[in-house]
Amino acid sequence: MLNTASLALANAVGDAQTWVFVTLVQPLLYQFHFMDMDDLAYDGTLWVVAGAVQVAVIYLILRPLEAVRPMEQWADRKAVRVDVIYTLINRLGLVGLVFFLVLQPAFDNLQAWLRLVGMVNLNLDELLPHMRTHALLGFVIYLVVLDFAGYWYHRWQHQIQWWWELHAVHHSQRQLSLWADDRNHLLDDALQQAFFASLALLIGVPPGQFVALTLVGGALQSLQHANIRMSFGSLGERLLVSPRFHRLHHAIGYGHELGHQNNARLYGCNFGVLFPWWDMLFHSVDFSTSPQPVGIRDQLPPPLGRGVDYGRGFWAQQWLGLQRMSRRLLLLRPQGGSKTGDAAGV
Repeated sequence: MLNTASLALANAVGDAQTWVFVTLVQPLLYQFHFMDMDDLAYDGTLWVVAGAVQVAVIYLILRPLEAVRPMEQWADRKAVRVDVIYTLINRLGLVGLVFFLVLQPAFDNLQAWLRLVGMVNLNLDELLPHMRTHALLGFVIYLVVLDFAGYWYHRWQHQIQWWWELHAVHHSQRQLSLWADDRNHLLDDALQQAFFASLALLIGVPPGQFVALTLVGGALQSLQHANIRMSFGSLGERLLVSPRFHRLHHAIGYGHELGHQNNARLYGCNFGVLFPWWDMLFHSVDFSTSPQPVGIRDQLPPPLGRGVDYGRGFWAQQWLGLQRMSRRLLLLRPQGGSKTGDAAGV
């Protein structure tokens, strides 16, 4: 039954991809003399169609839950609206696929060179041949490997201070909702897409699996940011990142600046992207603290904070992020190199 439903969904998405490409995309390519990009545009159309389906499904499932069991009640939802723009840019965009496809020839050449010099190929399916015949096994292994990398990538975003100034766009949202996951600086998004596309190519993720991994990861991260009073239970909280677990990562005084007050974990806690295992393994986990207000301490008015403006609109948030990053890099220049420095906002 599950296989039949999956096949039907795949066929429906494929039919939609073909219709959108033939009806909308291909005429534009012909009109502007870009027919040499035909294959890339067709693959990109799949990304757009699948992303649109994902956004629709996420909204239909999570928005009612936010209405029925909200963690917070907001009289004014204007701050949430800008996050819808971020979501549509990210989920319907071609950035990830372009990075993946553009880097593919470079990695093919790298792997050919590795074979010439007698080095082991980096593809995981050559190290674990069962991944080729068991698609689900391969999917799970790729998911775990990419999530492990995602944990450390996320920690670096908090620890490397010029990078934090970009990542702070994500943490500056005071009203977490199902749309908040994609609220990121565009430069930060580009760095992230390039990193994970490169890693996916390095370990041999097939293009179809890459799209599926991105869609599954995006759906779970939308759930984590949703304004839902939800816990997965004592066991479930240790298997999958929940809204309660991730909300603490966004909490003022816990998620970035000071960590938990009892042990002063610098730079925060609960960095896990999909799985909390890495936080448990590398001592950055907090299961015990109750829900807290979210945001960045800098945003609070004096004397609790400094009343720093992180921007209300899309372009203001982007511009202010660049300004913060530039100031941080200028501060690092006299020392002649990069260093993490003190946590921002303390």
